[in-house]
Amino acid sequence: MSTENLPQSPDQPPRKPRVAVVFGGRSSEHGISMVTAGAVLRAIDRTKYDVLPIGITREGRWVLTADEPERMAITDRRTPEVEDLADSGEGGVVLSVDPANREVVYSEPGSVPKALGEIDVVFPVLHGPYGEDGTLQGLLELSGVPYVGSGVLASAVGQDKEYMKRVFTSFGLKVGPYVVIRPREWERDESAARKKIIDLAGDHGWPLFVKPARAGSSIGITKVDDLSGLDDAIAEAQRHDPKILVETALRGREIECGVLEFEDGPRASAPAEIPPPDAHAYYDFEAKYIDSTPGIVPAPLTPEETAEVQRLAVDAFEAASCEGLVRADFFLTEEGEFVINEINTMPGFTPISMYPQMWQASGISYPDLVDKLIQAALRRSTGLR
Repeated sequence: MSTENLPQSPDQPPRKPRVAVVFGGRSSEHGISMVTAGAVLRAIDRTKYDVLPIGITREGRWVLTADEPERMAITDRRTPEVEDLADSGEGGVVLSVDPANREVVYSEPGSVPKALGEIDVVFPVLHGPYGEDGTLQGLLELSGVPYVGSGVLASAVGQDKEYMKRVFTSFGLKVGPYVVIRPREWERDESAARKKIIDLAGDHGWPLFVKPARAGSSIGITKVDDLSGLDDAIAEAQRHDPKILVETALRGREIECGVLEFEDGPRASAPAEIPPPDAHAYYDFEAKYIDSTPGIVPAPLTPEETAEVQRLAVDAFEAASCEGLVRADFFLTEEGEFVINEINTMPGFTPISMYPQMWQASGISYPDLVDKLIQAALRRSTGLR
């Protein structure tokens, strides 16, 4: 579906596509999702699109919010909340699951539901579980509404670090050593599960990184230098996800590369390098979002290294059956080999985030990037493809 094919009356000019920007959500990345949404709302060309901001509270209620992106910023080192922008404390938004009806309905207790009109495409800027992991994408598939970004399977694979690594390995992409501790495994025999981690350190050395298996934005991650810090790290990761992933520390440079879907297929951006942050043990949440540790764009790589990481980024995009956009994160080891760490199917997307910066260095401005993603979603149908 393209812009020019939208339904219209012969007596009226073509109507603008209506974009629902959906943000917030139930995950621990709620606040970062709002920051991203503020940037997207500022960038969307209002002469080209109508926009409907829809927030999802931490409890999962869909609400209409003020179209005020300036209120969706980090203030005094605190991230914003959907509840602060909600039009009502009780009203809610419902999206039809009838593919023949893309109407959005608003209702409040004791009031007659009010139709808000149809939407043509959803721009979901949710990070983490209940939004980036295929759950929202499944709802939109049932509703027959096109959306920005990857489909159900790719979103689920991109959220679960274990299965992401399994997919990459099956396609010949190199990943670093890791172990996974599932919740039943931990409940059944904590000592055996802990031994798996200790054996990983015995084989590859300390430090280890203990992570929630299905979270992002470096939330819940602990760098563990020796056995004394392991239990606290496990507890912190399990606070965000009962399934945890433990990785060895790869010695090398952190290199990122963006992938964007064009009409003729996916292409890779200029890569970026993430230097070790001075005030942090690693590139954690505060380094990324609070202190805004700057990356180096483009990364100081040889032409051969640049071409190789761009090829691998597109390979990762294709391996996971991604659509729309992906940020692929690699280590360039001391031996000169690229090892893929992970992909992110809805990466940080503020103008200072690495994904937009890499495309800016590749000749695509932030507003143009937003427009290309919306147009790619409008071209794509829902359902099997």
